[in-house]
Order: sequence, then structure tokens, then C-alpha cells
Amino acid sequence: MKIVTVVGARPQFIKAAAMSRVLRRAHTEVLVHTGQHYDPQMSDVFFRELHIPKPAYDLGISGGTHAEMTARMLTAIEAVLLREAPDALLVYGDTNSTLAAALAAVKLHIPILHVEAGNRLGTMANPEEINRILTDHMATLLFACVPSAMASLTREGLGERACWVGDPMLDAFRFYRAKAGDQPQRTLPGLDGQEIAMPSRFFYLTCHREENTRDDAVLAQILLAMEGQDAPTLYPVHPRNREAALRLRDSLRLTKVKLLSPLGYLQSVALVAAAQRIVTDSGGVQREAFFAGVPCVTVFDHAVWPETMVGNCNVLASADAADIAGKLTLTPTWPTTDNPFGDGHACEKVVARLDQGIPSV
Repeated sequence: MKIVTVVGARPQFIKAAAMSRVLRRAHTEVLVHTGQHYDPQMSDVFFRELHIPKPAYDLGISGGTHAEMTARMLTAIEAVLLREAPDALLVYGDTNSTLAAALAAVKLHIPILHVEAGNRLGTMANPEEINRILTDHMATLLFACVPSAMASLTREGLGERACWVGDPMLDAFRFYRAKAGDQPQRTLPGLDGQEIAMPSRFFYLTCHREENTRDDAVLAQILLAMEGQDAPTLYPVHPRNREAALRLRDSLRLTKVKLLSPLGYLQSVALVAAAQRIVTDSGGVQREAFFAGVPCVTVFDHAVWPETMVGNCNVLASADAADIAGKLTLTPTWPTTDNPFGDGHACEKVVARLDQGIPSV
């Protein structure tokens, strides 16, 4: 079976690393990189260190409004699908790359396989929510990571197309954490070019969502919450936030918040596992914190992964220094039941379902 896989952003690279390793044992995969994450520190490093196969197509599409980006991707992906004539298209998650690929495939009557289907925030104000809903309703087979996603798909009348396989992120986390080891490296690359010594105790911060970074006053609240902790905070800065982070470091006279250049996945996994606590607005990092058994505070208005939000293992906070600081003091109670994200073999389960055949469209 020939399958075209479309990726474009950091979380998708991680899932593709796990899935391609299994999928290519029995099937032909044509990997397409849209270019949505184009910075070498957000893209190239992941392909290199995770040994992701080199994309057959690198479309180089990034920037512009949501409509402009999606439209250019739609045209380019359609050309790839016409040339390759695959048996199916495989997409991950909720990016513009995912929506554009699904739109191109459904118009060409190519079956769509959506991995990480069914997640819902409950608000159409979030652009990724729109991408998720539209992709799910176009897809032929829906692979859910968690039980709550299966429940959402069933409510929307998509239950017959869906199955719960677990989370490929858990597959990747376990595989690459073993490679990364339990201890992060001794120094880390500072954002201003200087090496930063690894502290013995630290908090880990990731912050990239537009609502948390577009306004200096909002980002300042998050940074001040971390500055007030009893150990340093390691903060790898997204390329688009670089100038704001450096500006706020100087204006707020931050000494405990250590600004880092973007990190590869192996370094990030090691830091997640070794951190005292994690503050993030990333759906992927909050899952990794849960996998590692590290308490997490998520600076966001909606529960992206409700399965992590049990026993104060992961709690929501507003972008307010006092709220974040208060949430960091909560004591978690870790669940003793089966992992809602599966058993670490989600990719094998996806491929096993494909081996049974894909319904025609």
C-alpha cells in the first residue's frame, strides 16, 4: 500500500518519527513536508536526530495569514497527490498543513487517515479547533489517542469510523527517552550565544502560543511567575518570540529565567523528565510531563488533554504571575489506573488496522 504522509510542524515530526518506523516495515510511505515550521532549529534538527526519513517533497510553504498559507498548501499538495496517486493520505493533529492535505485528498477521493482525531476544546475561536473538526469529518478512518476523543467522535456521529489506539507521542516519548538518558547534558545553548550551565534543580518553561506571546505584558506575567521560584527556570524560546524574550529579560531584570535557543527533541525529553515542575502552553509538552510523572501547569483557557488533568497532575492557569505561582504549589496525586494514552504501541495498532483494508470513498 502506498501512503502519502503530510507533516509541517514540530509535534508532527515527533509522531512521524514513531509512525514511519513501523509503517515502512510493510508499506510504502511518501513523506511530504509543507514547511510550516521552517526554522532549522524547529525542523531540520528533528529530522536529523530522530532519524526521520528525508521528505520526498519539501514544499517550503510558511508565513502569511491562515487563508494564504492553507491555500498555497492546498494547491501544492494536490499536485503531489495527483503525481503519486496514493492509496491513502495520513495526517496528524490540527495544523494548517493537516487541513490543507485533507481538503486536497477528499476532493480527489483519496481515503484520509487522521491520527490524533477527536480532540475538542469546545470553542471555534481557536483556529486549530476548526482544523480538527473539518479534518475529522472528511476522514475515512479516525485514530483517537484518548477516550475523551472517542467520546467526541461518537457524539458527532463519527464513531463507526473511529478507534482508540493510544497516542503516538507516548510511543515516541518512551523510545527517545531511552536514547536521551536520564540526565540532560552539562551545558545548554543560551539564546544570546553563551552556554548555560545545567542547574541541579530547575523548572522547565515552554511558551509559544500567540495569545501568550503577542503582548509583552502577558508574557511578562509568565516570566515573573518563574522568576519568583526557588530554582532557575530553563526556557527554550521559539524563534518568533526571540526579540520579546530578550527585551523582557533586560527590562524585568530577570536572573533566574534562563533563555535558551530552541532545543531538539532529545534534549527536551531529558529536561522534561528531570524538571521539578513544568509550565507550558504546549499540548505536546503537557502530555510529556504526564508521561514522565512531572507536575505541570498549563497556561491556557481550555483543557486540551483532560486525561492529564486528574489529581492536580496538570492544572490550568491564566497568564497571571500570582495564579501560576499558586498553581505551582499544588501537590499532585498520580493515577494508578491504566494509562489513558495507551500502552506505547499506538503506531503498531494504526498499521494493524490499515492491514485490514481501508474503506473506499
